[in-house]
Amino acid sequence: MTNTLILYSSIDGHTHKICQRIAHQIETQQHSVTLLSIDAMAANNTDTISLTEFDKIVIGASIRYGKHRKNVSQFIRQYKTLLNSKPCAFFSVNLVARKAEKNTSDSNPYLQKLLTESNWQPKLKGVFAGKVDYQQYRFFDRQMIRMIMWMTKGPTALDSVIDYTDWVKVDDFAQEIHKL
Repeated sequence: MTNTLILYSSIDGHTHKICQRIAHQIETQQHSVTLLSIDAMAANNTDTISLTEFDKIVIGASIRYGKHRKNVSQFIRQYKTLLNSKPCAFFSVNLVARKAEKNTSDSNPYLQKLLTESNWQPKLKGVFAGKVDYQQYRFFDRQMIRMIMWMTKGPTALDSVIDYTDWVKVDDFAQEIHKL
């Protein structure tokens, strides 16, 4: 039995939902999973949880306006030595991944940028398309995301709720984590 830590950075909750799905898939294989936000790790300053106690570490992070949140790259830089010593996986959740030419770890610019800037290469990398839910966003975000969607030929109707996530791909990723 392995002990897996899944850390997430989620703005609107969709990355958290993906992490919950991955955790469930791993737990069905009779393995232990701890699911935490990177924000909670920072707030606790990792005092309550020792990263060394985990056999595997998975990090999932969403992007907003073309960037992962700063706490994700800070966490990777701070713990890169430890992350390199363990089987690790990283995945990015972004709407650009709704396009076939940008939905792999080799073709997604946001994933590539984060890994290049952090100088980290996890053993397993993934990219999942996110979700558009205009009604959930605050006014400013709604307008900005709508403009980005218009520019990239995505949905712009303010009543749009579209989950682009390929959940079979998420399940397959969970199985790859199990094999690490």
